[in-house]
Amino acid sequence: MVDATLRILVIDEDAVRASIIEDGLREAGYVRVSVITEMRELLRQIVQADPDVIFIDLENPNRDVLEQMFQVSRSVRRPIAMFVDRSDTASIEAAIDAGVSAYIVDGLRKERVKPILDMTISRFNAFNRLREELDRTKQALEERKVIDKAKGILMRSRGIGEEEAYALLRRTAMNESRRVADVAQSLVTAAKLLG
Repeated sequence: MVDATLRILVIDEDAVRASIIEDGLREAGYVRVSVITEMRELLRQIVQADPDVIFIDLENPNRDVLEQMFQVSRSVRRPIAMFVDRSDTASIEAAIDAGVSAYIVDGLRKERVKPILDMTISRFNAFNRLREELDRTKQALEERKVIDKAKGILMRSRGIGEEEAYALLRRTAMNESRRVADVAQSLVTAAKLLG
């Protein structure tokens, strides 16, 4: 099933190569395809185009061009498929670290564009879910640390046990319609100001 509303941006200095990707996408049913062949101010052009997916064809990229592409992929969180004619392990690792979803070496053929697009979106979504899960876990850990600090402050200042300190934080949070972590953060901040 093709999502015809998907906005796809093709980036390639070579208009002939760009047209191969564009033709492959249009033949697969994608109608919202735009092409950038000018590499100057690339990030601005990408932000302006606001694509859902980016296809970048670099032929034989030099280090400067790769670095520019990696800056783009870090700044614009979108599924990105990068086509190159040849590569090395360091380039592949750098591309993946920068957030490129699919790194295709010597694979620019019109009939491969649709499966590559599907895989690029799939990998991007899977990676995004992992990143969100990691962010939630980090936030939960930070909140746990703040709650533990707040409990310690209450235990010392009121001479109460850990369970009672947590119950006090929880009761205060419920009374103020706030999260326990937010009440704990307020207490830790206040203790710093008073300490």
